[in-house]
Amino acid sequence: MDVSQYLEIFIDETKEHLQNLNEQLLVLEKEPENTDTINEIFRAAHSLKGMAGTMGFKRMQRLTHDMENVFSEIRNGKFKVTAPMVDVLFRGLDALENYLDNVVSSGDEGEEDNEDVINDLNAFLNGGSAAPDKKAETSSATPAASDEDMGESVFANMKIADFEQHAIEKAKSEEQNVYEIRVVVEESCILKAARAFLVFKALEDIGDVIKSVPDVQDIEDERFEQDFSVLIITKESADVVKNAILAISEIAKAIVRPFDLTGNQGEKTEEKAASADAPKAGKEASASGATATATAPASKKANAADKKAASKPVVNRSVRVDIEKLDVLMNLVSELIIAKNGLVSLNAGGEESKSNNSFNEQIEYLERVTTNLHESVMKVRMMPIESVVNKFPRMIRDLTKKLDKKMELYMTGEETELDRTVIDEIGDPLMHLLRNSADHGLESNEDRIKAGKPEVGSIFLDAYQDGNNVVIEVRDDGAGIDLEKVKNKAIEKGVITDEQAETMTDNDLISLLFKPSFSTADKVTDVSGRGVGLDVVKSKIEGLGGDIECKTVRGEGSTFTIRLPLTLAIITALMVELGDEKYAIPLGSIQTIEDIPCTDVKYVQGREVINLRGTVIPLIRLDSILDVQPREEVPESLTVVIVAKGEKLAGLVVDNLIGQQEIVIKSIGKYINNNKIISGATILGDGEVALIIDANTLV
Repeated sequence: MDVSQYLEIFIDETKEHLQNLNEQLLVLEKEPENTDTINEIFRAAHSLKGMAGTMGFKRMQRLTHDMENVFSEIRNGKFKVTAPMVDVLFRGLDALENYLDNVVSSGDEGEEDNEDVINDLNAFLNGGSAAPDKKAETSSATPAASDEDMGESVFANMKIADFEQHAIEKAKSEEQNVYEIRVVVEESCILKAARAFLVFKALEDIGDVIKSVPDVQDIEDERFEQDFSVLIITKESADVVKNAILAISEIAKAIVRPFDLTGNQGEKTEEKAASADAPKAGKEASASGATATATAPASKKANAADKKAASKPVVNRSVRVDIEKLDVLMNLVSELIIAKNGLVSLNAGGEESKSNNSFNEQIEYLERVTTNLHESVMKVRMMPIESVVNKFPRMIRDLTKKLDKKMELYMTGEETELDRTVIDEIGDPLMHLLRNSADHGLESNEDRIKAGKPEVGSIFLDAYQDGNNVVIEVRDDGAGIDLEKVKNKAIEKGVITDEQAETMTDNDLISLLFKPSFSTADKVTDVSGRGVGLDVVKSKIEGLGGDIECKTVRGEGSTFTIRLPLTLAIITALMVELGDEKYAIPLGSIQTIEDIPCTDVKYVQGREVINLRGTVIPLIRLDSILDVQPREEVPESLTVVIVAKGEKLAGLVVDNLIGQQEIVIKSIGKYINNNKIISGATILGDGEVALIIDANTLV
């Protein structure tokens, strides 16, 4: 059975279960007696184990099974939740996330067994003593099945097809084993077909299944009671086969015996050989620690290797959509077809029908429908920022232990929605800022007490919508940024000179923190200090069409503010002309449009500026930056588009205004080396291409 078609669903749901486990474990650490949390954790772990087993990821299944055992004992009140236990469980979740990362990148879980985590989990189950492995006990305590256990062979009176008979004879000649297996599912099992599927998958890993009763289709359709039987050809011993089946949950019994073409049990010598192999198989199973990883035939290994080499990285490109949003989309597409039919009929009616008001009405109708369709598609692409920020409480919890600082993370606005493409990229910048606040921002516990602050530091992550933008703030109540230290470090590194330092404002000094390889840390740790962080954050945010600014008060804390566009696909822009060329400026960046007399242009330190209602704003001549041939006639006044980036303003000088227009952003790839001034291109109604100016890089 091919399960590769379910891989994307598995990845999505596994991410949800792991995130849920992370969140619930954080709650459990603070509220060890919370019964609802314990039950929720057990359910998530149980689901995750079943999913991993169904997909054939044995290492994930085994680790989750051992974690589930610990959760089960907690749920049954056998022992209390302790800090060391939670630490081990979090290590288990980290190992599962590594498995999932491997699945996403290569389609396979990898080779890491995580024995240290499993041993620590089993130590808790054994009360801290180094008791024998439970799996080894299970395999050794299970005696070889007798004929009485098996009952009469279900295959004895069945017609064996010629190809099946040939396969059995060939296996015997090659000294392989042919076993008849009766599998009994627990009475409480709800999904019998799923358990049967796992049995077949485990058997296919160690041999070839040649027949089953009932047949495979009936088993898939769950048309059987509590048991079913299979014939398998394998090089493995009876005990290895049996252990592979019993490793699957909700299997009550697995009875294995040799089979010959008469349907009778094989020779006694064969039985002895099987029993002689049992201790060896038990040792192998115990040593490897794998629940169902018996060695496959060489041909199967080769096939698996070929499949792995041919497999491509799995990239999760799915998004869950409310069915009501899809209904709205469907209705709008229906209206779009009606509008198209109306235009077609007008076209067929000749010049007379085209010249009347019906044509204009149809165009207006089409415009309304496409506008609504655009808004609906944008809503489908939107996702709550919650999917990104939910992993941060766990990160802060780990940093608390690593940095030996007491801190709490407070989050608001998790329901704020962003475009899916922005959501995918914003996680790393936010993680950098939070780690920065934890390591650099917050003082040590002793220093906070001396300063009269609460011993527990606070980090805040707030998100909210502001017009066509989403604002995300990361702030702390720490010591703030020591600007004098920043200045001295910058002079020491040769970033600025002593003369420049004298004239720099606080904002200028803060902007130095976003320079590549700049760090004020006195020593490098595994958390920070390498000068890699804020420059990466800035470049990533600006790459998403946003901007970042920082404010700090010495002794009170710092605030980093990120401003991002709601979407990167379709935007409203102001179309302008420079010479004979057309350009688009995103409307979200524009503050006002002014007509400035040329006589009002002044010079400050060799740069053109204007004084607009008491604010000095630098002018940027777009025609010189973009190397556009200027117009011959010198105008008496300048058309200036005032754009903003945070609190900074700049005036873009353009030749002419065309008007406001919704544009579709198209990537221009690496064809133009523009130093990020051009963020993309759009195709206008007449087929002409207009470049989109990224105002953030100019301010």
